[in-house]
Amino acid sequence: MLKTIVAAAALMAAATASAQTTASPQTTASAQTYAVQAGRLIVDASKPVLGPSTVIVANGRISAIESGFVGPAGAIVIDQRNRTVMPGLIDAHVHLTSDPGTPFWREAIDSSEHAALVGVKNALLTARAGFTTVRDLGAPGLSSFALRDAIRQGTIPGPRIVASGGALSIIGGHGDVSGFRPEVNAALDPGGTCTGADGCAQRVREAAKRGADLIKITSTGGVLSQQGRGLEGHFDPVELRAITSTAHRLGLKVAAHAHGARGIEDAARAGVDSIDHGTFADAAAVQAMKANRTWFVPTLMAFTGVRERLGKNIFTPVVEAKARETLTVWGRALTAAHRAGVKIAFGTDSGVFEHGRNAEEAELMVRLGGMTPREVLISATTGAADLLGVAGEVGTLEPGKAADLIAFDGDPLDDITAVSRVRYVMTSGKPVPMQ
Repeated sequence: MLKTIVAAAALMAAATASAQTTASPQTTASAQTYAVQAGRLIVDASKPVLGPSTVIVANGRISAIESGFVGPAGAIVIDQRNRTVMPGLIDAHVHLTSDPGTPFWREAIDSSEHAALVGVKNALLTARAGFTTVRDLGAPGLSSFALRDAIRQGTIPGPRIVASGGALSIIGGHGDVSGFRPEVNAALDPGGTCTGADGCAQRVREAAKRGADLIKITSTGGVLSQQGRGLEGHFDPVELRAITSTAHRLGLKVAAHAHGARGIEDAARAGVDSIDHGTFADAAAVQAMKANRTWFVPTLMAFTGVRERLGKNIFTPVVEAKARETLTVWGRALTAAHRAGVKIAFGTDSGVFEHGRNAEEAELMVRLGGMTPREVLISATTGAADLLGVAGEVGTLEPGKAADLIAFDGDPLDDITAVSRVRYVMTSGKPVPMQ
């Protein structure tokens, strides 16, 4: 026993030393001082745009914002005088460890380690697109946690990640494994299914133990899984309340994947923090979100990703039928929620479409949802930061906050598609390699 304890202690010491060595490049890089010169500066999407300005960055944080173009001695000057500079964008619904169109049977082949490496590629694509913070809502094993921690330590470039890990699901629901022989389904069981209040509370505690930053649940059926029980509610209201109350006691928020109206209503009444997708939300579902101050994350780009793959033998018949059903109401829920005054946070469901296209969501929110460009920018900065619980770090440009900023061509308040033309990105005071 003593030998075992000594060996374990040696391994822990080695791991700690390795982690410290890995983290040192980030410390060195963030110690550099930068002067980011902006032709137009948006410090807060809800406030007037400033003219020529300079953001001073030191030790990974914003130290000052100056009028005009300045360059303190010793600082690296970043010339963005012909561009708009604003806080880094936030995507509240991504799947960095997966790519669109991947056959469902790859679940039986690809490892969680492989998923993490896919995530390395997609994290960089996402950061280059101007998204410096994301909420990752579903990944196999510990892959999203490994990705989150590697970026945080400075091992690889990418956005700040708030990660749920795997989703909680009913047995046979969206989030469970279906579509294979029973023994294969059982072998691939992700361990996130639960039944009854006690069982669901236990799963929340297990997720917290694994390192989840929040809880993601599939409160209704889903489109891209092989479950064929429709898109309405799955969890019982008692189970939903057990999940939310347990998560909130542990300081964790709850994101609910939800398509069907009654499933949306049940989840909102149970106290989830966000409804993601909300496809078939009717008046009662919208009112439930409004009454319970539930955030709505519309993920309109998910429908783009699905539409681009219909009729190409990419989806199985059960998935194809569900996909076509959702496209009949594309954008209606956002329109209704926006008119009702529901809180809206920007989110895309990237992974259903190609990573790096996240900013295309902004144009859809204007065109299909009736939002103004300013409202979209707020949803992708201070709004999403509030939902993710990171408003103290990001969402606005002000002294003391993390130096997460982007520069792009054009004026997003005049043309929201400008946010798709990002030319410079900085995360936590570190420039992101753009090619």
